[in-house]
Amino acid sequence: MTTPPPADAARGLWLGLIGVTLFALTLPMTKLAVGTDDQPQLSGVFVAMGRAVVAAALSAGFLWATRAPRPRREDGWPLALTSAGVVLGFPLFTSLAMRHVEAVHASVIVGVLPLATAAAGAYLQRQRPSNGFWACAALGSALVVGFALLRSGSAGLALHPADLLLLAAMGCAALGYAHGARLSQRMRAEHVICWALVIALPLTLPLALWTFPTQAIVASAWWAFVYVSVFSMWIGFFAWYRGLALGGTVRVSQVQLVQPFLSMLFAVPLLGETLDAVTLGFAVAVISTVFIGKNMPVQRTDATP
Repeated sequence: MTTPPPADAARGLWLGLIGVTLFALTLPMTKLAVGTDDQPQLSGVFVAMGRAVVAAALSAGFLWATRAPRPRREDGWPLALTSAGVVLGFPLFTSLAMRHVEAVHASVIVGVLPLATAAAGAYLQRQRPSNGFWACAALGSALVVGFALLRSGSAGLALHPADLLLLAAMGCAALGYAHGARLSQRMRAEHVICWALVIALPLTLPLALWTFPTQAIVASAWWAFVYVSVFSMWIGFFAWYRGLALGGTVRVSQVQLVQPFLSMLFAVPLLGETLDAVTLGFAVAVISTVFIGKNMPVQRTDATP
């Protein structure tokens, strides 16, 4: 793997930081869009499918304006997996979960995402992470599960269903990030997310129409829906995938470490949530394991995954 020029590396880091900042608002804005159990707003399925439809419409116009070439046949399967991960899986699972948990809580669960992304990327790039990497991954995952159990409110050792949805969302995002970053090496980075959105339209459009709200929805929920449609689902990926392509996946993905903390900071003024010492302590512990794990050595292997 070649080292990018210093100018490209710096630009990639800045673009990655912009993308992460836009993504950090996703959980608080999704919470604002779906509401709570006591005051429900938009349904989770509509938020997930509707935002994909809006972003797909913008993508179709962008692909036409930039005269984007059609994806090659060999890119079809990776593009489908990217779409399954970041267009369908992650938005759907997070939208369903956010009705039942606070954004600060969800930020801790999703905090281990960088390690999951690194593991998926290592698999795709035929790399073999060290034992230290897997030890950090196991520790980070154990911390996330421990935090979820501590805050589940259950009498026994049982995860809240919303936490299981968030863990599934993390796996979907790691899958989509890894395949999307790889496609960005041979496709224009902006075109990757645009094609991923367009190919999902035959599924997302009917579901969005079927779940379109019939009851009155407060304006703040609609504005939050606009944000996750335009910035979380579209513009954020322009910066993120371009940053990964310019600065390298390993280097630029480090900026994901600040995303949980940004999500927490955004959730406090937007949603009126509180950030207690236990939550902050678990977040610091999870991100510490991610930071150490992502700096563990990774060996190249010739084995075909």
